Amino acid sequence: MKYRGNAYRLLESYDVKVGDRIVVKTRDNEYRGILMPRYELADDLHLVIKLRNGYNVGISVDEILSILLEERAREKDREEVVIGGREKKEKEEERDGSVSVEHNATRLAMISTGGTIASRIDYRTGGVRAALTAEELYSIVPELSSIAAIDAEVLMQEYSENLTPMHWSIIAERVGEKIYEGYDGIVIAHGTDTMHYTSSALSFALQNLPVPVVLVGAQRSSDRPSSDAAANLIGASLFAANADASGVFIVMHNGKSDDRIAVHIGTRVRKNHTSSRDAFKSIDTEPIALVDVDSSRIDMMLELNVRRRRDKARRPIVRTRFNEHVALIKFYPGLDPSMIEHLISKGYRGLVLEGTGLGHVSKGCFNAIRDAIDSNMLVCMTSQCIWGRLRMTVYETGRDLLSMGVVPLDMLPETALVKVMWVLANSSSMDEAKSMLLSNMAMEFK
Repeated sequence: MKYRGNAYRLLESYDVKVGDRIVVKTRDNEYRGILMPRYELADDLHLVIKLRNGYNVGISVDEILSILLEERAREKDREEVVIGGREKKEKEEERDGSVSVEHNATRLAMISTGGTIASRIDYRTGGVRAALTAEELYSIVPELSSIAAIDAEVLMQEYSENLTPMHWSIIAERVGEKIYEGYDGIVIAHGTDTMHYTSSALSFALQNLPVPVVLVGAQRSSDRPSSDAAANLIGASLFAANADASGVFIVMHNGKSDDRIAVHIGTRVRKNHTSSRDAFKSIDTEPIALVDVDSSRIDMMLELNVRRRRDKARRPIVRTRFNEHVALIKFYPGLDPSMIEHLISKGYRGLVLEGTGLGHVSKGCFNAIRDAIDSNMLVCMTSQCIWGRLRMTVYETGRDLLSMGVVPLDMLPETALVKVMWVLANSSSMDEAKSMLLSNMAMEFK
């Protein structure tokens, strides 16, 4: 957005505009960088300059002695002057979303679904908005051209909190199509908030995979200097193109620095921090691999059997249906059992209980659980503890629940929810559904 008031009049007097490279002199300092826009609700008392190191600095209009224009920006670049903390590389040619890499036989499909990794600052409100297309994602990280020939497309533009099982099906179907087209790996740009739900969904919907399917996100948008978007994309692409592995994975920062990227099994990972770049952690297991983005080295941390290794001759099994009439209830002291009765009355087919400790809920819930099972609802138990095993045979409460017919699922509650949704949509009887639930299909069991 344009500046207003005092700031606008100052800029007008020096004939500089957003996107221009300028030198601002104050009483105490000199700032050299690019004039950034300010959001609509900001005051008119400051200019914002992006310095060469990628950080923004606000300068009080009252302290400015002079402004020198160093370089005039092209008109089309004025509101897209910086991406990922570095100057956007100017390109005269137009991109159509397909990135050809000369003499590179490895082919990756990059599918954008939205989220912070596909976002940037909205200078009207100062917030983050979904804006980047798949080809813009490539322009952020030109290093990708040395990894593989990348065909990029935008499948949807949604923050991950808006995704539903219907979206999982759409993503799974598109990934299946890309695999049948012969790609060596698939990279999916995805919002982080529910990325572990989608990775679980794809793990069950896409079985017997011949190549890696990698979900990647960013905790910080691509026009922030601390963004993790570029490093995560490089790590995801290196793994998808080169790792001797198949299946569904999440790739995110391993620690605070930018050099090591962790590859997590899609059913054994969750987001544990709201904003840290290493928010995703493997639960009760190690990351399957660590990727060094500087050296392009992939260190496998877990040994995979032949079925989990890359084999392009393998034919995938694509089953993309999910039953949305499944609920996840976290038990807490004083939980009203009528919540379970309500699900019965609404015709729900499945219930995942996030119990305490080894897998417990209060005896006050027992009658409602019996009613649910008697109504042909599939009732399962997980633990709300992040780490540790489910063990319902240790205490009387757990044994009583087992005797009622509650199915123990020693996996993450989010994974259990998705698996029950998938199983109910892809089984023909309750016995078959229970058998599928207790089968370790995608390394989901702890």
